[in-house]
Amino acid sequence: MARSLCPGAWLRKPCYLQARFSYVRMKYLFFSWLAVFVGSWIIYVQYSTYTELCRGKDCKKIIAKLGDQGNLSELVNLILTVADGDKDGQVSLGEAKSTWALLQLNEFLLMVILQDKEHTPKLMGFCGDLYVMESVEYTSLYGISLPWVIELFIPSGFRRSMDQLFTPSWPRKAKIAIGLLEFVEDVFHGPYGNFLMCDTSAKNLGYNDKYDLKMVDMRKIVPETNLKELIKDRHCESDLDCVYGTDCRTSCDQSTMKCTSEVIQPNLAKACQLLKDYLLRGAPSEIREELEKQLYSCIALKVTANQMEMEHSLILNNLKTLLWKKISYTNDS
Repeated sequence: MARSLCPGAWLRKPCYLQARFSYVRMKYLFFSWLAVFVGSWIIYVQYSTYTELCRGKDCKKIIAKLGDQGNLSELVNLILTVADGDKDGQVSLGEAKSTWALLQLNEFLLMVILQDKEHTPKLMGFCGDLYVMESVEYTSLYGISLPWVIELFIPSGFRRSMDQLFTPSWPRKAKIAIGLLEFVEDVFHGPYGNFLMCDTSAKNLGYNDKYDLKMVDMRKIVPETNLKELIKDRHCESDLDCVYGTDCRTSCDQSTMKCTSEVIQPNLAKACQLLKDYLLRGAPSEIREELEKQLYSCIALKVTANQMEMEHSLILNNLKTLLWKKISYTNDS
């Protein structure tokens, strides 16, 4: 094809120059495009790296939700200490990115805030968006694990009764129960605000070989301020529409058809509901009547009740005292 465009000898040199010019132009355009592409990519990477970090207003919005009710500077220092994963006294860009991503997770945030508490699993380390918690020997409050095929054919009532057969001795159950009551204290109006337990079930609680309670899943334990923002103004037809998790419930305002923001039942009432059958089964006869009375008083607690905080503290302390007195001198405890 090139020869047909240059049939005569006198045309060969101009044709060659034209081809040469086309080649140079093509080469210039290619490298120009390449330079623009590479430069744009570098700028994009640098920009996206920094924008993944929290901006000032984002930090204030998320961290101040807890700090408003506590010591904000103390909370920031705590987070920076945890973010310094290699303990070199500095928080690198990678550490900052990883920590900021993980702080969006309720469970990680709670482990940071309650890292010195006995019943919170220890944070062993983190990398990227992954984190490692301490191992817990027993990963359910009670019960026995069965293949899912068998589970399908077991009625729920019979399953609950069967689960209660596979529990530690009563003094050990009492010690585990005390641990749950202490954890409720830890998250109730602490230095960084109030946290709400929105899935209080046996599968989220465990214990170690010394029968000390350990939380094994805290993903549904959320700051009260966060829950209020999530649920307020949600459209509802009845109270059944105003639920977060499995048991954080508010009421439906029928005049506006919107969920209210105040949770009806406190953490302690939900913990006592979980512990009722667990503690009453096999309870010593000399304390059974008093224990049952205190558990039902606990279950009846409402957030909206007058002097709720005083009642909360009184019932919690009475329960702990009753259980400790009974197991203090037993070998099982």
